[in-house]
Amino acid sequence: MSYETILVERKDSGVAIVRLNRPKVLNALNRQLMGELRDALEQLDNDEAVKVIVITGNERAFAAGADIKEMAPKGAIEMYLEDQFRTWDAIRRVRKPLIAAVSGYALGGGAELAMMCDIIIASDTAQFGQPEIKIGVIPGAGGTQWLPRLIGKSRAMELILTGRMFSAKEAYEWGLVSKIVPAEIYLEEALKMAEEIASMPPVAVQLAKEAINYAYQSFIM
Repeated sequence: MSYETILVERKDSGVAIVRLNRPKVLNALNRQLMGELRDALEQLDNDEAVKVIVITGNERAFAAGADIKEMAPKGAIEMYLEDQFRTWDAIRRVRKPLIAAVSGYALGGGAELAMMCDIIIASDTAQFGQPEIKIGVIPGAGGTQWLPRLIGKSRAMELILTGRMFSAKEAYEWGLVSKIVPAEIYLEEALKMAEEIASMPPVAVQLAKEAINYAYQSFIM
């Protein structure tokens, strides 16, 4: 299927790459992109030839957050009726491992999308953050739940209440990302890890992911 805001590539190794592709707006997450991402992930999840999915952007930005221009004219009731978070729920239900290959900005919804993935590989230029407080809102796609689970309550509270960005080095030290590599090879490194996981027995991989997520979500918060 052809998409306008994402690119999808399947490799013979059992790895699929989904690239966010709105470079002029730093891959801002509008409704079309999120709908196409949900559709692509559901198709890949049901494709027996695909074992692992890598989500990435470009060297400048993984995703710099929600598309504020699209959201600005809408009121609270209209946003509620659109039920945009149904798309995020569908991404959470993907059974196959998701690896986020992050370079540049991963802010707001972009950071939340990365945190929804099972593993994050970051370039040394990656910058994370939940800056929503600066425009009078709060993280709306799980940031207030995911960030405390991943880096602890006090640190998450500081970052969300001040809206400050934090570096790949900080993210690694706090356990948010699995590995930091030079920007020139961040996607290559993510694909290498994806191919290693794809070589493992697929049912065992999916069961392990499910068990880890169940334990993590049940007992940490």
